[in-house]
Amino acid sequence: MSCAGIGVHSGNKVTLSLKPAPPDFGIRFRRTDLDGFEIPATIGHLSQIKYATALGGERGSVETVEHLLAALVSVGVDNAIVELNYPEVPIMDGSAAPFVYLIHEAGVKRLPAARRYLKVVRPIALSRGDKRIALFPSDHFKVTYSISYDHPLLRHQSRTVRVTEESFIEDIAPARTFTFLKDVEKLRQDGLALGGSLDNAVVVGETGVLNALRFEDEFVRHKILDAIGDLALVGYPVIGHLVAHRAGHGLHTAFAAKVLEATDCWRLVDSPVEATEPAMDGVAVPQAIKAI
Repeated sequence: MSCAGIGVHSGNKVTLSLKPAPPDFGIRFRRTDLDGFEIPATIGHLSQIKYATALGGERGSVETVEHLLAALVSVGVDNAIVELNYPEVPIMDGSAAPFVYLIHEAGVKRLPAARRYLKVVRPIALSRGDKRIALFPSDHFKVTYSISYDHPLLRHQSRTVRVTEESFIEDIAPARTFTFLKDVEKLRQDGLALGGSLDNAVVVGETGVLNALRFEDEFVRHKILDAIGDLALVGYPVIGHLVAHRAGHGLHTAFAAKVLEATDCWRLVDSPVEATEPAMDGVAVPQAIKAI
């Protein structure tokens, strides 16, 4: 299943295709313009953070991966090949909703293996100045996020959501990326946001929002979306309560690396392969790994 769109920073047309993968393969980006060079979606392949999350290897990179990763992990896909003909995931409408649709159109299948989760058993935290992020033990994957800007229209927003496939699709996936009008010209002078428009981003002016919002708190919902996508780089679905304040991609990804280093703060747990409605520590889990 394929789609085509614009790279938000490059402005170039990109074609993206989702392909099936076997158990324990993980999610990998495959550059068809580089003879099939693959980049695993893991924190060890983090390339750079420049208004988006990028992954890289010896022969190439892929940028703006967070929205697609959030969609994949939130609908239960653990193994997939993402083929691209350009080093940037298309921005689509600035949210994860088009990717959810693409996944559903492609279909998912269960694989003959248990799904492995990273279950938090002790708190893990990271802060940089007034930016903070932490994971706490929980029986579910839950996210609490708060944002604060020095702008009359966007002082403070906060939201907590228990992330399930249903809540992600309804409450988080449609939330679009956003920017401030005063920053757009500088971004373009730096060679960024060349494909950005009111069709793929919420733009905040000095006296109002230039396009209609989908949610009153769409801004913080999108930050939750980004955090889910960045945390996916740990390589396992997480059972824990993620709490973040003004974090952003840089802190999200640094925290993902710290989580993997803090091996005394989590344990890996498997779900049963065959059961009607298996549960683990009070958490309903899929019967097996899903793959496109």
